[in-house]
Amino acid sequence: MVAAADSYTVNPGVGLLLTDLGVSPRNVLRRARLPADLFARGPALLSTAQYFAMWRALEEEADDPELPLRVGQAISVEAFDPPIFAAFCSPNLNVAAARVATYKRLCGPMRLIVTQADQRTTLEIRWPHPPRPPASLVAAELVFWVALTRLATRARVQPVRMTCPHPPEPAAPYRDYLGIPISTGDAATVAFSQRDAGRDFLTANESMWEFFEPELRRRLSTLEIGASMADRVRAAMLELLPVGGTTVPAVARELAVSTRTLQRQLHREGTTFQAVLTATRESLARHYLRQGRLSSSEIAFLLGYEEPTSFHRAFHSWTGQTPEGARLAAT
Repeated sequence: MVAAADSYTVNPGVGLLLTDLGVSPRNVLRRARLPADLFARGPALLSTAQYFAMWRALEEEADDPELPLRVGQAISVEAFDPPIFAAFCSPNLNVAAARVATYKRLCGPMRLIVTQADQRTTLEIRWPHPPRPPASLVAAELVFWVALTRLATRARVQPVRMTCPHPPEPAAPYRDYLGIPISTGDAATVAFSQRDAGRDFLTANESMWEFFEPELRRRLSTLEIGASMADRVRAAMLELLPVGGTTVPAVARELAVSTRTLQRQLHREGTTFQAVLTATRESLARHYLRQGRLSSSEIAFLLGYEEPTSFHRAFHSWTGQTPEGARLAAT
């Protein structure tokens, strides 16, 4: 299941976090061109572009290469932010990660993928594309898990591996805090040993979790209100295309609906699965070509094509141009 297309909640606690960091919330909102009273309204809905703009504004206002470390270390048990609260109430990291994976989209345009294998638990942060998230936001999301686990266990837990596309610089403060260097990798991941992932959380509170979970479910369901099935299918495709999720069954599983329901609702909205798929691919293709950093083969992969030639033929049928011709025209 995905959130309503391109809308995510930002909680008032973000304003408190900025204040704790010594950063003016008003200045951040002004830089991001967001309403000055955003943090005073209760949970506010932001688009992906607005969310990333807010984070880039924080980068500019803080002007600190160690901002991800500061954000990670600023979390607390008292922070009434849904994913953080869900995590602290959990008995251990494995359960915390599973809960946060369900409710992560209550606080931003990202997904958490949890994998337990090879004597370790690996957490991967996935983002919608486009646009690309700010590098410091990616680093902060990874540091968050180390900081949370240490705070919940009261032990200096050290991850066994951390990767991200653009490791923060200078590297030394991060290596000192984490106990390991951050490696360059295509995905944003942090892995913990089986032993550390199973350590008891001293903050565990199952009765509080049972009391609070229905409200989390209600808030999650509100993200679906106003989203058409076409919107939901499009949002799911942004995440599934690079892994070959171009079929009705794959998208239906992601949205937790039957294939029949998915197709019936699309029909009611005057469209089809294939039409949404084609429009999404064309929009993404044009975006990637404008960026100019990806080859046609890489774009073909990101759009879920097995062969670059298939992408070339499809793009020509959409636009009457070759991908390279469109790239040149955009420059």
